[in-house]
Amino acid sequence: MNYILFDGTVRNSLLPFTFTRPVADIRVGILTIREKWEKYLGYTTTTLTEDYLMEKYPMVEMEENILINASFLPNEILVEMILNLEKNQAIVYEEEIVAFYSENTQQEIDFDTYEMLPLENEVMQIVHTWDIFSKNDKAIRDDFELLTQDRMSQPIPKSVNVIDPEHVFIEEGAKLEFVTLNASTGPIYIGKDAEIMEGSVIRGPFALCEHAQVKLATKIYGATTVGPHCRVGGEINNSVLFAYSNKGHDGFLGNSVLGEWCNIGADSNNSNLKNNYEEVKLWSYETGSFQKTGLQFCGLMMGDHSKCGINTMFNTGTVVGVSANIFGSGFPRNFVPSFAWGGASGFTTYQTKKAFETARIVMSRRGVVLDEVEQKILEFVFEETAKWRNF
Repeated sequence: MNYILFDGTVRNSLLPFTFTRPVADIRVGILTIREKWEKYLGYTTTTLTEDYLMEKYPMVEMEENILINASFLPNEILVEMILNLEKNQAIVYEEEIVAFYSENTQQEIDFDTYEMLPLENEVMQIVHTWDIFSKNDKAIRDDFELLTQDRMSQPIPKSVNVIDPEHVFIEEGAKLEFVTLNASTGPIYIGKDAEIMEGSVIRGPFALCEHAQVKLATKIYGATTVGPHCRVGGEINNSVLFAYSNKGHDGFLGNSVLGEWCNIGADSNNSNLKNNYEEVKLWSYETGSFQKTGLQFCGLMMGDHSKCGINTMFNTGTVVGVSANIFGSGFPRNFVPSFAWGGASGFTTYQTKKAFETARIVMSRRGVVLDEVEQKILEFVFEETAKWRNF
C-alpha cells in the first residue's frame, strides 16, 4: 500500500510554519509528524501539499493509495484502522476526514459514495500554531515510548545528577557531564551525538534531538523540544525548536515555537504572560486579525530563517513570519510580516537578494546548501506575503 500525507483544512492556521513545509513536517514531541507516521506504518510516505512546495516534497501515486490527514498524530488504534482500510472507505473524526482509500488522487473524491468509519477513541490533532507547544508534553511522552520500547539506553555518566533515571534515555554518541536531569516530571530523551554542557539543569518532559547542543549552565523546563542541530542556552520553558535554530545565549524563551534556521540574539526575551493575566490573542493569517488562543501563557511564533538582534524584547503572543530580521530597542509589533527588516522604530522590506546571501552563509556553517528549490519556495513566500508588508 502507498501512503500519502495531505495537509487537510488546517494548513493556513499553521502559518507561518507551513509557508515552507507541509503539515507533515512540523515537529511536535521528539519526531516530526511524518516520522511518527512512518514509524507506526513501517513505510515511507510522500506528501500532497501546496503546488509551490511539491518540487521539494513530491507526491508518489500508485494504483492503490491511502491518504492520511497529516494534522492527526498516529496512535495504535488509528493505525490499525488505517491498515485495514478498503476501497470506498474513509475514517472520520468529529466530521473531519482522517484517512481514506483512493485509486486516483487527481480526481475529486465524492465522499457521499464512501463508507464512513467513525474514530471513536481520542486522537491528538495539531490545528493551531500554539498546539505545537501546548500539546508537546503528551507528544514527547508518546514519542519516548515509541522510540525506546525494547531498547537499552547508553549508561548515564557518573557525574550526572539524575532523578528517576529509568525515564532517561541516551542515544549513542551523546555527551553529558556534571548536569542535573529531573525525569520525575516527564521523560528525558537525549539524541544521537547530542551534547549537554556542564552546569545545565533540565526538567522533563524534554527532547534533545540528534546533533543538538545545550550550552553551559542552561535552565530548561518541560515540555521542551530542541530539534536536530539546534543550539540553546539561557532559560527555556515549554518551547519547540524545529531544527538548525539557535538560542545560544542568556535570555528567556517560553511557550514558543521556532522554525528552522532561526537565531535569537544574546539577552533577548519573550513575554509569555500578559501583565493583566488575560487570555492571549495571536495573529491569524486566515482571518487577517488577532485570534483568541484560550491560553494564558503564549509566547513567540517565529517562521523559518527569521532572526533577532541582541536584547530584543518580544511582547506576549508575537508572530514573526519567514525570513524577518528584527533589531533595535523597544517592543516590535505583535505581528511581524515575512521579509520585514527593522524593529519598534519601523520596518522596511528585506529584499530576497540580501536574505539569500545571509541564508547561504548561515546554512553553509552547518554544511547545508541553499539550493534553487529552496530559493523558489522562499521567493514564492516573498510574493505571497507582500500584502502584509504595508510599511
